[in-house]
Amino acid sequence: MAVKPYIDYSKCIKCGTCVNVCPMQVFIMKDKPEVAHPEKCVQCKACEVSCPTQAIKVK
Repeated sequence: MAVKPYIDYSKCIKCGTCVNVCPMQVFIMKDKPEVAHPEKCVQCKACEVSCPTQAIKVK
């Protein structure tokens, strides 16, 4: 099963931290961050650890 980041938009404050910390450019920012390239995720969990509201889970 593929592992990818999931964003809980009820917690997301649209700060863009996930976009900035992801070394693989998995996320893009539109009006909110989106998982644009889940296939590039290497499970480093930088997004999950850096999210100030814990809105991202890599699973």
